[in-house]
Amino acid sequence: MTLVEEFKSRNFSIYGQWTGVICIILCFALGIANIFNFHWVILFSVICLVCAFIILFIEIPLLLRICPTSPKFDAFIRRFETNYMRAAIYGVMSLIQWLSIIAKVTSLIAAAVVLLFAGLFYALAGIKGQEFQSSKTLGGQGVAQMIV
Repeated sequence: MTLVEEFKSRNFSIYGQWTGVICIILCFALGIANIFNFHWVILFSVICLVCAFIILFIEIPLLLRICPTSPKFDAFIRRFETNYMRAAIYGVMSLIQWLSIIAKVTSLIAAAVVLLFAGLFYALAGIKGQEFQSSKTLGGQGVAQMIV
């Protein structure tokens, strides 16, 4: 299945996964950009950076095979294999970034919005009863299993 065919499949978990990839880039960039604030918004910037790395391992399953990680971390990441669990983690991450407004209004709001969209895509996939489908382009559905 090509990337275009994946998007035409109307499976919201594919949309959620690709929105998650955008979240990785956005959280990393905004986390670094806001870490230079001399305010306690630095805490939210660090959390945003940590979220970027967690999402990286959640959305790109190939990395669990090729990166040396602990069994405890692997077990944590494997919890998010269903649409509802992914919607929950994205919802929590989005809520944390929305709470950054309490400290100071910064560009972390953009991360909160995109994280919210990713969570909504996964929630829609769960509500519609769509089975979780991982993109082949990102190392899912057999690609990760080929590397032993």
